[in-house]
Amino acid sequence: MTVEQPRERGGMSPEELAERIAAIASDRKAIDIHIIDLRELVGYTDYFVICSGNTERQTKAVHDAIYRELKDVEGLLPRRVEGEREARWILMDYLDVVVHIFTPEAREFYRLESLWGDAPVRAVQ
Repeated sequence: MTVEQPRERGGMSPEELAERIAAIASDRKAIDIHIIDLRELVGYTDYFVICSGNTERQTKAVHDAIYRELKDVEGLLPRRVEGEREARWILMDYLDVVVHIFTPEAREFYRLESLWGDAPVRAVQ
């Protein structure tokens, strides 16, 4: 049996990266922040970080803060970003961690957390 070693990005493990992203979102006053551990369920990522901004402007500000801090401090860029223009649901793909930033209405509509009901979830303050 082979044990896969955690992939490192910018010197951080996927778990540390998820924690860092959640902390940046919290600093930008994102609400309802959750880290979902998908390691046992899917092969394309290890964690989702899901959070909300109260408005489209705030979701964009949360995105900008995550992007800027990970780029400037850790030298990390997302492989892909979707939804940045509309800012109702912004997806940032850091490979091992996928970030979803929603407005409250979009989050209620898509109910992403309910799709991953079997995965361990941790709320972040």
